[in-house]
Formats: sequence, C-alpha cells, structure tokens
Amino acid sequence: MITLFTRQYCPYCDKVKTRIEELAIPYTEKGIDLEENLGELLEKGGKRQVPYLIDDEHGVSMYESDSIVSYLESIKR
Repeated sequence: MITLFTRQYCPYCDKVKTRIEELAIPYTEKGIDLEENLGELLEKGGKRQVPYLIDDEHGVSMYESDSIVSYLESIKR
C-alpha cells in the first residue's frame, strides 16, 4: 500500500497526486493539516516536509516530488 503525505496548496504535492492518478496507482493520502497525520509524518520521515511517500510493499520511503514521480513510473512499468 502506498501512503502519500501532503498539505493543501502545495504544488509539489499536486504534481505527485496528478501523476499517481494518471498511472492509476491506488494510494492513501494523509493531509498533514490533521495533527495525527503530522505526528505520523514526523515519526516516520523525521521532517515536516511534503510530499512524502511510503511504499510498504517495497520498503521504500522518500521525499522530493521529482524522485517520487520517477519511482511511481518505475513501479508501474
């Protein structure tokens, strides 16, 4: 399962969400405007930076929208 941490009005988050939807990859979005999601982001990633992707199936987690998009494209091939 892929989890994507985002926040509103974040163009980098929108870029990743657009691509993940184009690739039809199922994911769960967690907005860090909710305190519980922010706490989880800080616990798992260590930084208050979004977008942040976690792919439990492949044991991958990463920041940076370009890196995330490249990763998503690689697993969709």
